[in-house]
Amino acid sequence: MYFWFTEEIIPAGQGFSHFGPLHLTVLGILVAVTIVGSLFYRRLDEKGRDRFRKTIALIMMVDEFFKDISLIVLGLWTPEYLPLHLCNINLFVTTFHAFKTTKPVGLYLYTVCIPGALAAMLFPSWTVLPAWNFMFLHSTIAHILLVLYPVALTVGGDIKPEPKELPKSLLILVGLAAVAFIVNLLLDTNFFFLDHADPGNPLYIFEQAFGSHLIGFPVIISGVLLVMHGPWVIVRKLKKVK
Repeated sequence: MYFWFTEEIIPAGQGFSHFGPLHLTVLGILVAVTIVGSLFYRRLDEKGRDRFRKTIALIMMVDEFFKDISLIVLGLWTPEYLPLHLCNINLFVTTFHAFKTTKPVGLYLYTVCIPGALAAMLFPSWTVLPAWNFMFLHSTIAHILLVLYPVALTVGGDIKPEPKELPKSLLILVGLAAVAFIVNLLLDTNFFFLDHADPGNPLYIFEQAFGSHLIGFPVIISGVLLVMHGPWVIVRKLKKVK
């Protein structure tokens, strides 16, 4: 009944709760797809891996354009639906990597895309939507694939967390954030959450505590770098000692 509704127009009471049955089911699917997909990718030869990467990218693009076309046809499209939120941009970054693998982009996907997509799945912004809804399905599929792709490539050894490549990867993030900042100024949007953080967003905690959610960016980024790269640094140092 509410399949073609968006967050802006759907009646209250149709969605799901954080860590409720539906949310936990989706998280279970995320874990299962990521584990199975990563183990499958690891066993593929180079030709099979290339096909896997491009297939994931194709699904991402079809899903993204289906969302955009649907919104336009329904007359529900607004500038907020431009693909400039972090995860939307990462769909295109992932597709670029699928057809032209480079170390900085691969490391960007490992460092930024995995935690970003996981955070979105743990704290979804689309909780007002029911499961049988095109935006719910789009958001769920997109974020599962955004986790699967870099995790599978890391498990398969095609993405290697190397600290020396990290500055280049972070420059990609800075460049994308700069584009989002300019668009926000021009269109009064909130890409990358640079303007404000809504309740449920981890950045909102910093806004409540310190009066500005922007304080949370360096804290969260530092934490992400520590979690995503700290263990690898420790393992490398232990190997050198041995």
